[in-house]
Amino acid sequence: MPAGFGRLWTAQTVSSLGDGVTLAALPLLALTLTRDPMALAVVTAAGTLPWLLFGVIGGALVDRWDRRRVMGAADAARAALLALPAAAAALDVLSVPLLAAVAFLLGLGGLFFDTAATAYLPDLLRRDSALLETANSRLRGAQTAMSGFAGPPAGSALLALGRAVPLLADAVSFLLSALLVRTLPAVPRPAPQVHEPLLRQARAGASYVFRDRVLLGLALRPAVGNVAFLAVETVLALFAHERLGVGAYGFGLLLTAEATGGLLGSALASPLGRSLGTGTALTCTAAVEGLAILGLAATPNPYLAALALAVCGAGMGATMVLAPSLRQAIVPPHLMGRVASTSRMLAMCAAPVGAFVGGWLATAYDLRTPLYAAAGLLLAMTAVTASMTSDRRVGAALSAAARASDPEQAELPEQPDPQGRSGVEDRPPESAADVLRP
Repeated sequence: MPAGFGRLWTAQTVSSLGDGVTLAALPLLALTLTRDPMALAVVTAAGTLPWLLFGVIGGALVDRWDRRRVMGAADAARAALLALPAAAAALDVLSVPLLAAVAFLLGLGGLFFDTAATAYLPDLLRRDSALLETANSRLRGAQTAMSGFAGPPAGSALLALGRAVPLLADAVSFLLSALLVRTLPAVPRPAPQVHEPLLRQARAGASYVFRDRVLLGLALRPAVGNVAFLAVETVLALFAHERLGVGAYGFGLLLTAEATGGLLGSALASPLGRSLGTGTALTCTAAVEGLAILGLAATPNPYLAALALAVCGAGMGATMVLAPSLRQAIVPPHLMGRVASTSRMLAMCAAPVGAFVGGWLATAYDLRTPLYAAAGLLLAMTAVTASMTSDRRVGAALSAAARASDPEQAELPEQPDPQGRSGVEDRPPESAADVLRP
């Protein structure tokens, strides 16, 4: 690993610890203001809306701008932003609309930081697929350990000291991350096409995802998953309180159990991909997640619920290593920011749907109904994953990317892959049928 990766890993680890604090604190803060499931859904969904409004444009801007500066500016802005709800909590004027607005702006900063970091990593590691998988495993493992394992109990404990305390702790973490990002090394990357209109650049990145079966499958997997997971997350605090009989500290421990599973899944992702194949491994993790949520819905026992969340977290952790590593290995460098943001936009745009569906189902029926619906969606996702990201398609995509990056092979006549695409062109499809054709 290059020396710069250690600093990037440290920056994201520090920031993830603060995210974990806020992950537990925000829903608990919202619960001090309201018990309405739909109001809780508004706060949950607000953080995902920036991807719906600015996702593709943000990726095009990241492909134009210096990616290190984007990461640093995003973290510095989020640190300053968290001072607002902290001050409101200290003055006892905190409200659900303010929490929703802060969640939205934090999500906007996360859009730019995550897109820039995703595009920066392949440049730093010279697009080496083995290094990318290792790097994503370490980054995901640290993120899971901090945002899920250490952060939520700390957030619950800090909340007992005062409603502003966990928010200030997250602000400090963002500030430290911004300072570390400034020390990252410069890396060579394709010159931005500054003379091409921004909307045309954004459209090219989006069309590249929709034309490619593997990339579209990798994007649909988290999109469907987010509908399911946000339906669960929206009611999880209330579910834990009313059905499992646990308080604020117990809720933090439930999130810790999920993070523990995620940490294990991140560590096992590479061996799982090598033994089963990346495509088969992604299909298996979808099935594991669905069965785990089904078990969570069925049990009133907090210990079994924690076990179910841990198993679900393991499936999510492995998926979040295998899928981004594959995407970073097969996407051309000049499209990386746009493809990453388009894929993330599809996933994040699905999240508000899941949040509102979860709130509606809990209001119209009971707290278990969103969990059963989420389990059904995740189990149905296994068929989509098996078809669009099969081992055969994944192998063809990696071969096409290798030919595109090898100057000697690039001079040879190009052989079509099983998907009927070259893997290197970025012109948009000629019709909607081109997008949907197998």
